[in-house]
Amino acid sequence: MKDYIPPELLNKAKEMDLLTYLINFNPSELVKITADTYSTKTHDSLIISNNLWHRFSTNDGGKTALDYLIKVEGYSLQEAARIILNHQNIELKQRPKIENKISKSIVIPIRNKDNKLAKEYLINRGIDEEIINYCIDNKLLYQEEKTNNVVFIGYDNNHNIKYAGCRSTGEKRIMRDAKGSTKEYSFRLLSETNRDSIHLFESSIDLLSYATLLKIRGYDWHNQNLIALAGVYQPANKIEQSKVPITVLNFLNNNQNIKQIVIHFDNDRAGRDATKAFIIGLNNKYDIYDIPAPYGKDINDYLCYKLGLKNRKQIEVYKTYKVKNDFVRE
Repeated sequence: MKDYIPPELLNKAKEMDLLTYLINFNPSELVKITADTYSTKTHDSLIISNNLWHRFSTNDGGKTALDYLIKVEGYSLQEAARIILNHQNIELKQRPKIENKISKSIVIPIRNKDNKLAKEYLINRGIDEEIINYCIDNKLLYQEEKTNNVVFIGYDNNHNIKYAGCRSTGEKRIMRDAKGSTKEYSFRLLSETNRDSIHLFESSIDLLSYATLLKIRGYDWHNQNLIALAGVYQPANKIEQSKVPITVLNFLNNNQNIKQIVIHFDNDRAGRDATKAFIIGLNNKYDIYDIPAPYGKDINDYLCYKLGLKNRKQIEVYKTYKVKNDFVRE
């Protein structure tokens, strides 16, 4: 049979991952996003990261070049296998070192000998002490030595620190990322059992505030995937052309069983525009819920009001967003 490919050759074709294929045989198609994450010129919703690829416009994904040629380029199994096998006969030893460029290393702020001021600051913002202690014990936050800032830490999949966001514990408003931080792995609290939903926040404070609200309502805050974007992103002038931030794309690419995305962005113009961009960009692939704070600028405003730390008059300058869904979702 002309189209027949022996199993041993088919298995050989399956060995080539997509990044290797594109680097060797179609490098002009690659678009570098971060040190180890790529997209493509033709399919900008396709992300390659950690030896996996995922195309968000169709919710297809895989690891191999064979999967890509079949699912994205439309080749038959036999055609795709022959393309790869023919390429393998050329030479892979000339592979360009695109993905091996030296990435900038993060400069992690020096830890203070204790976390007293950081804890006091977070408690004064309404954050539950048990949740604060959990984050400290798991090295997710600490107090900086020189400035006493709260430092929020983000790790990659190998538990290497890739992000450090600093926030002032004093009266002066300071929010900055440590030099070398990448928002691809921003501050987050992840569940070991929940595999189908994520909650998104603009800031680490809002994330911790939501975890506190969950606890107040009697829900298990450990059983949620909570991700802070370290600041809301700026959509394109035409919202429908906006791209989803790398923080979210990276997580979805590595957790392809996610079905629900719950957005808790601020009740200001930037937060509302960013929410619209998310809904347009991902609505056809996921169930998306827009659940901002019922009143106040953000989730922390709402928590402070619930705890009596702010009165309603202080936070009524922002529009009340009435939503069909309960504010705290399981």
